[in-house]
Amino acid sequence: MNQDRVVATYLLETPHPLEHAAAVLAGEQSSGTFVAVPGETLQLKERFGARVESIKPLESVAAPSLPGSKAPKSAGARTEYRRGEAVISFPLHNFGPSIPSLLATVAGNLYELQELSGVRLLDLELPRAFATRYPGPGFGIEGTRKLAQVAGRPLIGTIIKPSIGLSIEQLRPLVRELAQAGLDFIKDDELNADPPYAPLAERVPAAMDEIQRVADSTGKKTMYAFNISGDIEHMLRGHDLVKKHGGTCVMVNINNVGFAALTYLRQRCELSIHGHRNNFGAMARHPLLGMSFTAYQKLCRLAGVDHLHVGGMSGKFYESNEEVARSILDCLRPMYGDYRVMPVISSAQWAGSAMEIYAATKSVDVVHLAGGGIIAHADGTAAGVRSMQQGWEAALAGVPLDDFAASHPELRAAIDKFGKRSS
Repeated sequence: MNQDRVVATYLLETPHPLEHAAAVLAGEQSSGTFVAVPGETLQLKERFGARVESIKPLESVAAPSLPGSKAPKSAGARTEYRRGEAVISFPLHNFGPSIPSLLATVAGNLYELQELSGVRLLDLELPRAFATRYPGPGFGIEGTRKLAQVAGRPLIGTIIKPSIGLSIEQLRPLVRELAQAGLDFIKDDELNADPPYAPLAERVPAAMDEIQRVADSTGKKTMYAFNISGDIEHMLRGHDLVKKHGGTCVMVNINNVGFAALTYLRQRCELSIHGHRNNFGAMARHPLLGMSFTAYQKLCRLAGVDHLHVGGMSGKFYESNEEVARSILDCLRPMYGDYRVMPVISSAQWAGSAMEIYAATKSVDVVHLAGGGIIAHADGTAAGVRSMQQGWEAALAGVPLDDFAASHPELRAAIDKFGKRSS
């Protein structure tokens, strides 16, 4: 890894020659502009200009992926839109080890360039100076396992459902039931942060009171990720509230609060941070626009999350199982030694999802969340938790799901209710 430059890989689509489009991007995002200006010397451009390191041509298409591009006048009536991967490096001294300034450079105004009919940031290589500036996850995988008292298997969890509308009086018995069922992890929905009907100041002590009561009798303390997303001062107060009442985890909607706010929280945080990626689809769903999860998760790890949502196998969202598996493995890949985070798998998950997850990743270092797959189990919440555990036992043993279910009624009931939906 070059310690003096940030290396960004892009997927480009352009009606221009790929070399020209890549050069325009590099110039726009460093020292260049559309016309020569006073002071723009060769020495300045050599020191501060971005550099096109390589271009790998791909296929061409007949129509642009995005509106607003302009073809060269020489293109004629039949414009060809060329695609390719361009590797562009930027001098670190242009912006220093700063996530906001990095983003302005590698994912800033380049999306508006008329020379491009498609552009997507695929990957980033970041110098070690970023590790010096950003400490990364405070707990990571091993720290999370210790807090949740789980070893050798995934953390099984759920999301409070209904996501909106439960009063404090309705929340208490649900949390109690989930904790008594032996659940490892509970989280607030991303929609539920500090609503007037159930404010965080009341929700935290109520939920932790129920969790602690169960822990006192069973010895197992369920981890609860309280959604403290909001303005910076609100998040700091939320963190302190959760800590005061014995909680071990806070949740942040990363894209809503921003990387700078997340970094600020991480520097002052004594609890594990559960990172939710809602709004990620706005920057990633179109294959020729925005940012890949591979690049995105590196920024999240730098900023300090300990867990990060990756979508779900055969879920309700747009990503393929191959994409979800790649996202899981991205989070587990070492970065600066051990800036690894626990992938959080959610979206229409149930006991049978374990088979697909393990087959694709061969890892148990995940948080596997099921909302309806646990709470809507035909035999109740406790049976839903057991079915999830049994699904993973079958996956790890290499036993077909139906065979394992023959002697595990909770899994059998889950297959009967949820299996047809996912097939």
